[in-house]
Amino acid sequence: MQSIKGKAALGLRPMVVLLALLAVSLVSAQEQPPQYGYSIVNRFPHSINAFTQGLFYHDGYLYEGTGKNGQSSLSRIELDSGEVLQSKQLSRRYFGEGIELVGDRIYQLTWRANIVFVYDRESFDLLDSHYNPTEGWGLAWDGEHLILSDGTATLRFMDPENFSSQRAVEVTINGNPITNLNELEYINGEIWANVWQTDFILRIDPETGQVNSVVDLTGLADQTQLGSNEAVLNGIAWDAEQERLLVTGKHWAHLFEIELTGPR
Repeated sequence: MQSIKGKAALGLRPMVVLLALLAVSLVSAQEQPPQYGYSIVNRFPHSINAFTQGLFYHDGYLYEGTGKNGQSSLSRIELDSGEVLQSKQLSRRYFGEGIELVGDRIYQLTWRANIVFVYDRESFDLLDSHYNPTEGWGLAWDGEHLILSDGTATLRFMDPENFSSQRAVEVTINGNPITNLNELEYINGEIWANVWQTDFILRIDPETGQVNSVVDLTGLADQTQLGSNEAVLNGIAWDAEQERLLVTGKHWAHLFEIELTGPR
């Protein structure tokens, strides 16, 4: 999510913690969440310059929010060609983050500016803005609330009308909180969350915060060209009509349609 500057002290800690928690021993195998692998169904072109922060698919188009000051944007993209059909640049003072669609409105987070922008889906005209007291990382929509990640283990359920917090859950594996929850997607009653700087997607029970299962996308980054040392997995989109799962990363040259394999 964020650039490495200001986060370097974390190093590989998110990956190390998750690997430790997911290490299955003979004693604790019964307690581990199931782990899924993947197979690649299709690949699509993706701008290697896009620092992907938010992603969703709607009505035949891919929508992408990108980050970094001076480079943050909201775009509508033709999936098959990767052509940007419409784009709106944010002021260079804003570091764009997660995006989500609610009705005919697109919400876009900012990292540390405490502002949520609300745009018209068709025109990208700014309709409204809200105050967000936390950092902004990822957004998802469950049909009632916007689900917000802020880099901690907490997911907050926000009222889309005024962006006030209605409730919160802590995301855990075997009682251990998992931080660095990043880009989000709501799929068939579960919250799917990228874990920043790892190859893992968590599938989370929205009522309890418990991780139901883990998707291990190790090796997927090797199937595309990477544009920087910040080119980590980030971006989940669900095509509900065709039941297609789409994933990508920051500064990745491709977006992938995948199917899950397993569990193992």
